[in-house]
Amino acid sequence: MEVLITSRDSRVSLAPSPAIVLPRVQSLDILRGLVMIIMALDHVRDFLHNGAQRFDPADVARTSPALFFTRWITHFCAPVFMFLAGAGAYLQSRRGKSKPALARFLISRGLWLVFLELTWVLCLGWKMNFAYDQIFLWVIWALGVSMIALAGLIFVSWRLLLAGSVAVIVLHNALDAITPARLGALGWLWKILHVPDTIPVSTHVTILINYPLLPWIFVMSAGYCFGHVMDFASDERKQFLLRLGAALTAGFVVLRWSNLYGDMHPWASQPSLAMTVASFLSVTKYPPSLLYLLMTLGPAIFILGLLDRIGLGDSNPLIVFGRVPLFYYLLHLPFIHLVAIALAGFRYGHIDFMLNNPPSLGGPAQVFPQNYGYSLAVVYLVWTGVVLALYPVCKLFSAVRQKNRSILLSYL
Repeated sequence: MEVLITSRDSRVSLAPSPAIVLPRVQSLDILRGLVMIIMALDHVRDFLHNGAQRFDPADVARTSPALFFTRWITHFCAPVFMFLAGAGAYLQSRRGKSKPALARFLISRGLWLVFLELTWVLCLGWKMNFAYDQIFLWVIWALGVSMIALAGLIFVSWRLLLAGSVAVIVLHNALDAITPARLGALGWLWKILHVPDTIPVSTHVTILINYPLLPWIFVMSAGYCFGHVMDFASDERKQFLLRLGAALTAGFVVLRWSNLYGDMHPWASQPSLAMTVASFLSVTKYPPSLLYLLMTLGPAIFILGLLDRIGLGDSNPLIVFGRVPLFYYLLHLPFIHLVAIALAGFRYGHIDFMLNNPPSLGGPAQVFPQNYGYSLAVVYLVWTGVVLALYPVCKLFSAVRQKNRSILLSYL
């Protein structure tokens, strides 16, 4: 992600020019790298924790404070990644790519992501088999379709696009009462757009949608509009980021406290202070409620302000992972799954349950050994090992991609 400057070193040029090219916007790379590292924690927990196939770690009636906050911190990953993908699209236009060229790139990359979701991610990441009885449409699918939608939305005036994106993000919870059943034959479409559910394709094939497209498409388009903030002078940009992030976070606190709007699950006092805080922070991710997005994007934008003008070396893990997020994603899921398989073979003497109904997919508990899973301490230990193991591979790939600007490598 490069941006162009004029001879005035305090202000970014508003017109694409082949003149002077700045390095990537490092604060975006740092934040992206941070959420990629945190994301691996969630997926290690999915595969290994002893409660993974038994209950939702965000269920305040059954979880513990340590488990809840292990899950809660990973809530930042999807919205931040989606938002920064939109900002990255804008920054591509800043380095001289025309809107038609950018639209073609977004369409082709979006289709590529959907293909990866249905092949590599599904079969080698989550399932470790090639059966298509269950097809999962999760975050990579939503990212890909959102890019395809953004390819058309970039031709809308950015001010109008910003207003429309904010309106959808703010108002989509008003649609929560509409169920697929109310739409009859079009109920399947409402599941794709707004209600996480299953779609039976045949007696042998079921599609499971965890990431309906509203409001994800408009989180990305809001990020595209947000990219204009990178055009601000350095001091002005930092102050704007800090104020916007603080305002969005405060908006979350006020709205959540009121229990009036923005999430279908109100918070309530619990027997302990920690669990009351957990109830307050337990907002809806599928689909992401207004409060969920305020809770995650507000602090993320504030952190961007804190990171502004911070310089890290190219070998810093946050920079390395932040520059090759898709490559990291495609590696980390099969790697975590293989680690889980190896541990299962060592501990239980068989691995069949890790190939057909792994705990990450919520397989029926009866197919697992009765004492399946590991403590949260083991989850953190394995997570640390996974991140350390992926670092040299991602560092090497990042170096190769910087030296070789081929189209193929740009899609990873």
